[in-house]
Amino acid sequence: MQIRLSDHFTYAKLLRFVAPTVVMMVFISIYGVVDGFFVSNHVGKIPFASLNLVMPFVMILGGMGFMVGTGGTALVAKELGRGNRETANRYFSMMVLFTFLFGVVLAVAGLLLIRPISIFLGATPQMLDDCVLYGRIVVAFTPAFMLQSVFHSFLTAAEKPRLGLAVTVAAGCTNIVLDALFIVGFGWGLAGAAVATGIGQCVGGILPLFYFFRKNSSLLRLRYFRLQLAPILAACGNGSSELMSNISSSIVGVLYNFQLLRLFAEDGVAAYGVLMYVNFIFVAIFIGYTIGTAPIVSYHYGAENSAELKNILRKSVRLMMGIGILLCGLALVLAGPLSSIFVGYDDGLLSLTTRAMRLFALSFVLAGFNIFSSGFFTALNNGGVSAIISFLRTLVFQSSAVILLPFLFGADAVFGAVAVAELFAFLLSLGFLFAKRRKYQYM
Repeated sequence: MQIRLSDHFTYAKLLRFVAPTVVMMVFISIYGVVDGFFVSNHVGKIPFASLNLVMPFVMILGGMGFMVGTGGTALVAKELGRGNRETANRYFSMMVLFTFLFGVVLAVAGLLLIRPISIFLGATPQMLDDCVLYGRIVVAFTPAFMLQSVFHSFLTAAEKPRLGLAVTVAAGCTNIVLDALFIVGFGWGLAGAAVATGIGQCVGGILPLFYFFRKNSSLLRLRYFRLQLAPILAACGNGSSELMSNISSSIVGVLYNFQLLRLFAEDGVAAYGVLMYVNFIFVAIFIGYTIGTAPIVSYHYGAENSAELKNILRKSVRLMMGIGILLCGLALVLAGPLSSIFVGYDDGLLSLTTRAMRLFALSFVLAGFNIFSSGFFTALNNGGVSAIISFLRTLVFQSSAVILLPFLFGADAVFGAVAVAELFAFLLSLGFLFAKRRKYQYM
């Protein structure tokens, strides 16, 4: 039986509904990790470091799509909860067109600026050409990347999370197969990784268009509309917290790279790249859960069903904390084996990466709660609170920790910066949840 947004959610029903979105996000992370695996093991340490150095800029561009997707989904799901299906479809169609046009503008700007940006990010002379090569190819696919991010959210709001998973699997398999073919088979090196990534994003961004353009059994369908600025601005404003989190994470990544180049040279950037790949997979569980539950929260907020809001919040907090503790334990136990997958060919780099992962693992305990709290307020159409949590959690807390901890406790302490930041973000998120409980009636 299909699960509806209007249902009452038990643990079993909630997990069944969000499972495709969680798997989808994990799969996206895995096929991103495959890029790093092939580049590190078949192209070299310097190209691997170059890929990781330029990645924050690429993620900022893609994060624009995540902003429109999360903010737009909250707006659309709220209208569905109010029974305004025609309005919801018009808003949905606006968001898709706006995403594509915005993506084209960002791609052109990125292509023109990638070299100076690579220099700004700290590319050494040995890394610069690789940064520009990879960056130019991947940035050219920005419209598809942004559409892929938008459809991750809207397919859940359309009550089709399994379709979202199928599209993601198709995109991921395309990327993985082409990585092996282009890098190992054809010997295209870093360029092969970039082209494989871009083609995979095209699969994820274009296939859903065919589904939503035709008559379908979901709650949403693309249709003709009169362009309105207000809904687009509302969606972007509400989703700005997710964009802020993405931009802040990228800025923190840049700060990390500056510190690591100073403390450990290129080995530090390579080690951080491995941490990020593990982090992508683990945190994808939290992000997938948050994306999966957001339309439910928005729907019941629009329907003024405070009892179900209380139910979703209570169950989600318990799940996020339990999963966080489990993932921390896994990262601690598997630090050595996971590191050896990427950098086992270099003993010194392997030792550094293993030490780093054991410090970084502590961040997983509270990360899920903080990510869900920010997404919860976005789903309630309160982008302001969500943005504050995201901004302080990533840009302020993490940046401060990255800068200060190495001076206070030595070079290795830089890898514990995220765990310290998550602790402060936990206290902040908890404070906002209590402060806003009467307004939204979720406690």
